[in-house]
Amino acid sequence: MMDPPVPPSSHTLQLCTNLLQSPPKSNNGRFTAQLVHCRVIKSGLFFSAYLINNLMNVYSKTGNAIHARKLFDEMPLRTAFSWNTVLSAYAKRGDMSSAREFFDQMPKKDSVSWTTMIVGFKKIGLYRKAVRTMGEMMMNEEGGVEPTQYTLTNVLASVAATGCVETGRKVHTFVLKLGLSSNVSVSNSLLSMYAKCGDPVTARVVFDRMAVRDVSSLNAVIALHMQVGEIDLAAAQFERMAERDIVTWNSMIAGYNQRGYDLRALETFSKMLRESSSLLSPDRFTLSSVLSACANLEKLSVGKQIHSHIVATGFDVSGIVLNAVISMYSRCGGVETARRLVEQRGHADLKIEGLTALLDGYIKLGDMNQAKVIFDSLKSRDVVAWTAMLVGYEQHGLYGEAISLFRSMVGEEGGQRPNGYTLAAMLSVASSLASLSHGEQIHGSAVKSGEVYSVSVSNALITMYSKAGSIASARRAFELIRCKKDTVSWTSMIIALGQHGHAEEALELFETMLAERLRPDHITYVGVFSACTHAGLVDEGRRYFDIMKSVDKIEPTLSHYACMVDLFGRAGLLQEAHEFIEKMPVEADVVTWGSLLSSCRVHKSVDLGKVAAERLLRIEPENSGAYSALANLYSACGKWDESAKIRKSMKDGRVKKEQGFSWIEVKHKVHVFGVEDGVHPQKKEIYMTMKKIWDEIKKMGYVPDTASVLHDLEEEVKEQILRHHSEKLAIAFGLISTPDKTTLRIMKNLRVCNDCHTAIKFISKLVGREIIVRDATRFHHFKNGLCSCRDYW
Repeated sequence: MMDPPVPPSSHTLQLCTNLLQSPPKSNNGRFTAQLVHCRVIKSGLFFSAYLINNLMNVYSKTGNAIHARKLFDEMPLRTAFSWNTVLSAYAKRGDMSSAREFFDQMPKKDSVSWTTMIVGFKKIGLYRKAVRTMGEMMMNEEGGVEPTQYTLTNVLASVAATGCVETGRKVHTFVLKLGLSSNVSVSNSLLSMYAKCGDPVTARVVFDRMAVRDVSSLNAVIALHMQVGEIDLAAAQFERMAERDIVTWNSMIAGYNQRGYDLRALETFSKMLRESSSLLSPDRFTLSSVLSACANLEKLSVGKQIHSHIVATGFDVSGIVLNAVISMYSRCGGVETARRLVEQRGHADLKIEGLTALLDGYIKLGDMNQAKVIFDSLKSRDVVAWTAMLVGYEQHGLYGEAISLFRSMVGEEGGQRPNGYTLAAMLSVASSLASLSHGEQIHGSAVKSGEVYSVSVSNALITMYSKAGSIASARRAFELIRCKKDTVSWTSMIIALGQHGHAEEALELFETMLAERLRPDHITYVGVFSACTHAGLVDEGRRYFDIMKSVDKIEPTLSHYACMVDLFGRAGLLQEAHEFIEKMPVEADVVTWGSLLSSCRVHKSVDLGKVAAERLLRIEPENSGAYSALANLYSACGKWDESAKIRKSMKDGRVKKEQGFSWIEVKHKVHVFGVEDGVHPQKKEIYMTMKKIWDEIKKMGYVPDTASVLHDLEEEVKEQILRHHSEKLAIAFGLISTPDKTTLRIMKNLRVCNDCHTAIKFISKLVGREIIVRDATRFHHFKNGLCSCRDYW
């Protein structure tokens, strides 16, 4: 049996009320409320609406909506405060469905009731619902309730979160009608709303009209200056401020960090620690910004000092701070420290950003196995994590793994939708593989996701189609760029046209680019010089080299010098090429001397070839290409003894020559062929087909160029070797494996030889197909007995 209630006394009532009116804090407040609640039950104090309202208020503030509602249901007399207290309890815990149900039962709704609903919706991210609720508030059937300044500041914050400036202007109209435009809090909210909604002009008007400017308004205008890139104006405003709170410092530090002024962010943080009072300490936003600045600058030592400060001051390392610490270590080379932090703290408090940074850290170290472990541990992978892993595979040449992962990404139930970065990375994979089929599949994904109109994706499409041998598709990708074409777009197309033998069109496009007042960069000029090289346009190359230096003020790099040497050398101007190298203001590299050596072999200049080879081998003693080129040069000139000596020195020095091979993709499978290849399962059929073609093209006038076989052998043996060159075997396989009239696309790792070039022209005419061959330097489009390079390569 329960004890009979003790008759209440005024002393008990006053004591309970005093206890409840002390500031309720977390568990202490809840414990106090439960003690008082017990006394209420024992003393029969339910008659005091004032006491019960205070008790409900404590339950509400400590997040105990169930007890608040139970008390409310037991109250004999309920006031407006009673209703609003329970409503607030539901809203505070984010239970807006219960709040709405309770709100609809309220006999009378005042401004507190409506504002509670607005704040509740804002708290759980239903910003548009919060704004609509104010509309209902002002137009309800009871004649409308006038919003308070607190209502308006919360509504304006909700508008700012949606980014809808038109809605913000309508709320601004209500502010003016209600005469609250001079209220500092409301004005600050208006200023912040316009700034966040991307209307800096109106934001400045609001600021200029403010009669009173407190720290909040000055903070808002600093944030506005930072947002629109007016860094110096933000700094000037900051220096003028007599009083600065933590928001002021955070606005400057975060602003510098977000705008790329990371060093200034760290300097401002240091100034904050020196100048601020002991009452003003960095908060989680300050620390996450400065750690981000350290990560961007890769300043591990500074990041460690900040981490030590966090630990020494007992700051709670969780949430965005923990993620920022892990990101800093991961991006600054301290991946193992980041991993240990993850192991210590577990994944519960980690956001995807922190784990993705750790994943990226292992990728940068080249440890793809550990990166895969981190990736597999992610319970919810966002598009950034998927893209980081895909880019890692692409950068480390693991193209098969990248393709497999991408298929998982888009194929998973509820899978991630790839963004522009994802698709650009996968198009780069297709480019590296020169795989048209894979590239077309990625293109399809880009169309499906709507990312196809992104400039970065369009640029990647140009490169992919170009490297896969489809210059027509590359042109279409360039022409379909809806947004303004950037320098990369023009450069990609110029390079593509040059590589495919359309040098004049490439230079016309370059002139159009200049007419569009788009400034070329150093890569653009590499593309221009390469186009000139592939067509023997020496005078044009000289002119553009001068323009690059005098007009665009671009200092030539080794890439530009190598292009010019290649331009002169291919045109047979070997002495000019050599003099150009000697006059270069920088030391020539392997590529530059290699270009000259290659030209010497083509034009059979033994003496200069020896000089080029010696200089090249002085820089890179084990360069197999230099030995091979010199040996081939001797062979081409009939100096078999000298050639044999070079080959013997290669053997003695264990210098391995790069083996030539060709490949073709048929039905999504890549088939690789070497010279005299005897491995392919269809070898017999391939060789028979090549023998028939050989006999037919000889009838058409083809004469084997046995001089292309750089060995002292019998003519018959040389001819057999020529017939079984890797690109010819790949073509024969393509002919028996694809329908008539299908374009064949052959890829080769070395320069195509003279004999193969001549033979493929005859083959294209014989079989009535276009045959596209990509060698180490360019594309050759063979059609109807002609080549796009016009026999200049």
